[in-house]
Amino acid sequence: MELEFWHAKWEKGEIGFHQPEVNSLLATYLDTIELDSNSRIFVPLCGKTLDISWLLSQGYRVVGAELNALAIEQLFDELAIKPTIASIGIASTGKIKHYVSDRLEVFVGDIFDLSQKMLGGVDLVYDRAALVALPLGMRKDYTAHLISISQQAPQLLVCFEYDQAVMEGPPFSIKRKEVEQHYQSNYQLTLLASEQMPEKLKDKVAAQETIWHLK
Repeated sequence: MELEFWHAKWEKGEIGFHQPEVNSLLATYLDTIELDSNSRIFVPLCGKTLDISWLLSQGYRVVGAELNALAIEQLFDELAIKPTIASIGIASTGKIKHYVSDRLEVFVGDIFDLSQKMLGGVDLVYDRAALVALPLGMRKDYTAHLISISQQAPQLLVCFEYDQAVMEGPPFSIKRKEVEQHYQSNYQLTLLASEQMPEKLKDKVAAQETIWHLK
């Protein structure tokens, strides 16, 4: 999947993947993770998710990564926060733009250009929209990169399970076997919940939404 695909979605306002409320599984199950109130939570491929505002309201520090600058400009506008912006990257090429405020920072650019040194230490990875957004051929590289740059931080991972013969995605169907393939060698995996979605995914297919704790 080309990067231009996601840029086009944001430019055209075709952001049906942006949810109008906080993810209910996050709100229900975050408390099962032992975190200090000032913990730093990494949200890869974050868009302008309302989950970020909710995490900030719970007292956490949040660091995001997102490909599209428009999404992050809208995020800060909707939060009524004015960030400072700096260009960083390998050999200062400016591949990554770093948006920084008091408790929220976002790296804008290709997540594969984001290094562990840039990211810094994180206490939890919250992946609601990243793994499910990537086609099969990219997911192995993504999960390995995520483990590396987060220094194998624990994760809350939200996935969908559905019949891909009915809908191809994105978001893609990620079943237990694939979660195990990507993460079992590095984490203890616990399925916290699997819930039937009240409405069809993208109005096309019945789906389960699952949440995993990787520790």
